[in-house]
Amino acid sequence: MGRSAVAVLLNLSAVAVAVAVASGCSGARQAAPPAPPVSASTPQAHPKATARALSSSPPVMLEIPKIGVRTTLMTLGKNPDGTLEVPPLDRVDEAGWYRLGPSPGSPGPAVIAGHVDSKKGPGVFFRLGDLRPGDTVRISRKDHTQVVFEVDSLESVPKDRFPTRKVYGMVKSPGLRLITCGGAFDTAGGHYRDNVIVYAHLVAVRHPQAR
Repeated sequence: MGRSAVAVLLNLSAVAVAVAVASGCSGARQAAPPAPPVSASTPQAHPKATARALSSSPPVMLEIPKIGVRTTLMTLGKNPDGTLEVPPLDRVDEAGWYRLGPSPGSPGPAVIAGHVDSKKGPGVFFRLGDLRPGDTVRISRKDHTQVVFEVDSLESVPKDRFPTRKVYGMVKSPGLRLITCGGAFDTAGGHYRDNVIVYAHLVAVRHPQAR
């Protein structure tokens, strides 16, 4: 990863990131309560990757067998006001990768965001809270490698207390953060009050074409 990408992550203000994630499900309504996530109110040290880090390559497909997710990945950047771009509400069945951060499998925390639901029904991360430590997440990359992550922990946090450094702070080994909305739905504001965050570390690298 180039210095510019690292600089973007390190220089993101806590307010900008927190607001960006908090607004990610704006306009969505609660189709049904998301599954309650594992509580992780006490910060935990995340295990180091057990597979060697790769060079950067854009992710193209995300699979989470435990919750039946298989989605292509759009790329997300920043909005004109500096906040994190999120998938549009007419594509709630597709997740997005934050392209200004590390790619999955390269050193650092790769971030993928998706909606929990919309007025039309469940979104791609509707069951994200069903994940538990030890579950696997597979991501196929443009360079034809597939990286496999193991879930370490989950947490549900109020959007005004979003753990910016914990999510976006640089780590030496490849990590993954999956983010969606959760908690109670604020009918007056038209958004969920919390964020559900999944933390995972790299455990394997596969080369499907070599089979």
